[in-house]
Amino acid sequence: MKTLSKLGILAALAGSLFMSSCAGEYYVSNQPAEVYYARPAPPYAGAVWINGDWVWSGGRYVRHQGYWARPRSGRVYVAGNWYHGPRGFSWHKGHWR
Repeated sequence: MKTLSKLGILAALAGSLFMSSCAGEYYVSNQPAEVYYARPAPPYAGAVWINGDWVWSGGRYVRHQGYWARPRSGRVYVAGNWYHGPRGFSWHKGHWR
């Protein structure tokens, strides 16, 4: 039983370390050029357009296309934006608030 408990603790620790290593801020010296995507017609009444986000992939930022989503009751979508700090530019992902 002690061995099983120790294995559970080790698995939880390894999982948390793995997840924390995945999340991070990546910096680039220049903000990528804005990509234009044609916005399709809304699929249903009341749909909310979520602008695309930049994601870090292959050592650079790659643009993901926007999409329509169902509105969340009592919440508003805050679009992602570029942050310019002393280390360069980093993308702050959009989220519901």
